[in-house]
Amino acid sequence: MQASQWAEALKNLEAAEQKSPLTPFDKKTIYDFKGFANVRLNHLKEAESDYEQALATGQYTAEDAAKTTRMLFRLSAGNQQYTKALEYGKQVAEGGTANADDLAVMSQIYYLQKDCKNSGVWADKAISAARKAGEAPKENLFQFKLQCASDAGDNGAMAAVLMDLIKLTNKTNYWNTLLRIERQDERDDHNLLMIYRVMYDTDSMNAGSDYMEMAQLLGDAALPGEAASVLDKAMNSGKFTEQKDKDRATRLSNTLKPRAETDKKGEAAFDAEAAKNPAGELDIKSGEVYYGSGDYQSAVTAITRGIEKKGIKHLDEAYVYLGRAQVALKNNPEAKKAFTGLKSVPNISPRVLKLWELYSDKLGS
Repeated sequence: MQASQWAEALKNLEAAEQKSPLTPFDKKTIYDFKGFANVRLNHLKEAESDYEQALATGQYTAEDAAKTTRMLFRLSAGNQQYTKALEYGKQVAEGGTANADDLAVMSQIYYLQKDCKNSGVWADKAISAARKAGEAPKENLFQFKLQCASDAGDNGAMAAVLMDLIKLTNKTNYWNTLLRIERQDERDDHNLLMIYRVMYDTDSMNAGSDYMEMAQLLGDAALPGEAASVLDKAMNSGKFTEQKDKDRATRLSNTLKPRAETDKKGEAAFDAEAAKNPAGELDIKSGEVYYGSGDYQSAVTAITRGIEKKGIKHLDEAYVYLGRAQVALKNNPEAKKAFTGLKSVPNISPRVLKLWELYSDKLGS
């Protein structure tokens, strides 16, 4: 029907409304049709009033009353009559007919009213309902929870929600925020470098200072080849905008590249020596050097050999570089297997383990 036809229908219904006597059933039928016509004409406030009057007659069947209550919930929410919408929404939920979208609207209304506690409760209900229905939860539900946690200054809650958002979307901005939170309280350089590696590998490193610090940490860890590559990426992608930062990066790069070249020239000899050593520490270092120079298959060979020998100081690094090398070789199943090995590392940082597990979970098959 055309808009003009719906308008004509409304006139006829209003005329019928003036007839007397009208039974409760007559009134229910008239108001119900008026509500439907006003929805078609996008007169949502009028439609809300019509359906309320229809419901008040008590002439709906239980099933139709539930449908009308759900309609009133959506209409009142759309009309920004939030107090009324919450009451209707609770009735819909109590009646067992609310779906994930209905529950999400409830969460949003509470969020708009700055009631973070109830927004979170209904967000969790909506997320659970979506998963039960085999659907992906809506991203904005987690965003409500994230903003509330941020407003409260609760970094722990923020990190938990960000992990859920990463599992849902794998967006780099969520990775960046999560890794910055995790980095704040980290005082151990070994673990800090691990966090930077995750940030680098997820393409969520967006500040030149991050690249600079990562390169310095890699240089201190005797990995100049990888450090130089990190700086090159930052400089080539314009991460350093101030001239003083460009100059500093250039100076650091000039100290790293000769060391990297020396490592590269001695790779074969060092690897041969490592292979003869009964302990695996030199094999791991050989694999890390190979990784830094871009020889990923040799990195896999050396690190695998080292892990089999035992006697490794930083077993977490061994599994991480093995996994990273497999990712570079586009062998994600083997990469995931390598990252799984982190669970067996004694005294590994729970923060580091959590982040690499999340990274591994988001790798494709």
